This record gives sequence, C-alpha cells and structure tokens, in this order.
Amino acid sequence: MALSLTSTLLSFFLPFLLSLTSSFSTNSEGNALHSLRSKLSDPTNVLQSWDPTLVNPCTWFHVTCDSNNHVIRLDLGNSNISGSLGSELGELKHLQYLELYRNNIGGKIPKELGKLKSLVSMDLYNNRFEGKIPKSFAKLKSLRFLRLNDNKLSGSIPRELSKLTDLKVFDVSNNNLCGTIPVDGPFGNFPMERYSITLLLHLVIKILRLIAYYFPWEMPKIPYFSVLGVLKIIIRFHFTNCSSLTLSLSAIVLQTCIHV
Repeated sequence: MALSLTSTLLSFFLPFLLSLTSSFSTNSEGNALHSLRSKLSDPTNVLQSWDPTLVNPCTWFHVTCDSNNHVIRLDLGNSNISGSLGSELGELKHLQYLELYRNNIGGKIPKELGKLKSLVSMDLYNNRFEGKIPKSFAKLKSLRFLRLNDNKLSGSIPRELSKLTDLKVFDVSNNNLCGTIPVDGPFGNFPMERYSITLLLHLVIKILRLIAYYFPWEMPKIPYFSVLGVLKIIIRFHFTNCSSLTLSLSAIVLQTCIHV
C-alpha cells in the first residue's frame, strides 16, 4: 500500500520536477543572454524581443531552442550591433551555433567560450575583435567551423587547436597574427588562403633568396612558375617571431613576425 502510494506521488510530481529543472536551466540561459544584451549597442532594435521578465528565452527573436527549451543557436549575424562579449556566454551549455559575423563587436574573445562543449559552428568574422585566439577553444571537441577572419586578432594560432579533429573549416585571414602555422591534425588539410595567402606573397622573393643562399639543394624542387609550389616549400619551414635570424636544416626563423 505504501509502495503504491509512493509510486502514485512520484508519477504525479516527477513531470513537475522535470519542468522546474528545465525552467531553472532556461532561466539561467535567459540571464546569460540578457547580460550579453546589456553589453551591446543595438541601434536598429534587433534585440527588442529579449525580455528579461520571461522565464523562457526561446520566444526571443534570433534565439533557437531544442525540444527541452535549451538554447542551441544564436543568430545575430549582420545585425548592426556593437559592443563587446562577456564571460556569460559560457553559460549557454547547449549552444551549437554562435553566429555573430559582420557586426562591429570589439574587445577580446572571452576564454569562457571554451566551455561550449556542444558548439559546432562559431562565426565571429568581420568584427573588431582584438587580442589572442583563446587556447580554451581546444576544448571544443565538436567544433567543425571556426571563422575569425577580418578582425584585429594578434599573437599566434594556438597549437592546441590541432587537437580539434572534427574541424573542417578554419579561417583567420586578414588579422594581425604571427608565429607558427600549425600543420598537425586538421590544419594539414586547410588551404593556404585561410591564412591570408596574399600577405605571404610579398615574402616569396626574400625567402627564395634565403633558400638559394643557405639551402641551394632545395631550389631544384621548386616549380619556378608555380606560386603554389613556392608556398609549399615556404610552409615546410618554421616561421616565428624572433629578434635575430636563426638557421638550421629544418627551419628558417625570420627577423620579423610573419603576418598570416
């Protein structure tokens, strides 16, 4: 009798408890999105529907949720917004798509974005982001598309990103990056233009002179009338930021930073 009563009560309250848990989750996601809104300037009222008094942010424009009312997509690309991002975005635990491209968002990219373990696509291109690419991105094991091109990012491409085995598209062109271009993992398959190939072209003649002087045995391997062939030889060498020219059998280290 007691067991039957317990089962009856459990069957009655369980849906309510699950609903309450879901509400707490979506409310924390709503708080995170509202905090994001407070950091953004929105002259065209794209975010007008983001009402913090609503428990569920799934009714807001530009926000997509799954069947459990978890936020899985944020679509604010080309929305004429400006401002900066904060750590609150790391609270969107179920987010799969972060689309903020072609805006005027600046400041540093929050390292907390590395908490978004379900993220498949991150498009932050054509903004004003500065600082370094966060190493925490290496935790995004589901990431397939990472486009950070046309910003003001500096520093080097974190070698830790070579652990992102599912990464299919990677673009950091038109930034102020320097240092080594990773060649491990998925980076071995990315086309050179993803690193802004035009910024490497002006170095071709200088590099060829160095190769001809210090490594003459490499010269016959270069198809003279193929720029791609030249670049393939260049990419075999290790470029990094340094104060003097260092030479070895496997690397040429330039006096200045290579911008990619």
